[in-house]
Amino acid sequence: MDNLDLIDRKIVAELMRDATLPVAQIADRVGLSQTPCWKRIQKLETNGVLTGRVALANPARLGFGLTVFIGIEAPDHSAAWRDTFTRAVGQFAEVMEVYRMAGEMDYLLRVSVADMESFDQLYKRLTDAVPIKNLTSHFAMERMKFSTAYPVDTRNR
Repeated sequence: MDNLDLIDRKIVAELMRDATLPVAQIADRVGLSQTPCWKRIQKLETNGVLTGRVALANPARLGFGLTVFIGIEAPDHSAAWRDTFTRAVGQFAEVMEVYRMAGEMDYLLRVSVADMESFDQLYKRLTDAVPIKNLTSHFAMERMKFSTAYPVDTRNR
């Protein structure tokens, strides 16, 4: 992000807050006219700074009332196991995020399912798909803060 100037950072911050804003409104908020603002947005997309625009949904209202964080310890660290694991988790729509970790666990998954029965079914499918040395589940009781917007510095430096 070091190569982004103040205007670019402001555009990114506005779009992370609300990607449905018309270009004219974003341009006004960042101090540009419409055409230069649109060109900057296109450049941010081309350069991979902006990777997509989506609508955020309430998981509970969609029937995904249970969020589970799963810590996985791999039985080995071979490329073959990683490839199998990557393919397996990629096939489960309930797996929302996957991180390769440093520390006690090798991988951390965020999973959204309807209920405990749905989680149990996912658990069985996952453990059938790939050998796992240890799997630890942590069940979220309440989502206290959630954001998809990174804390972009919109101050002039």
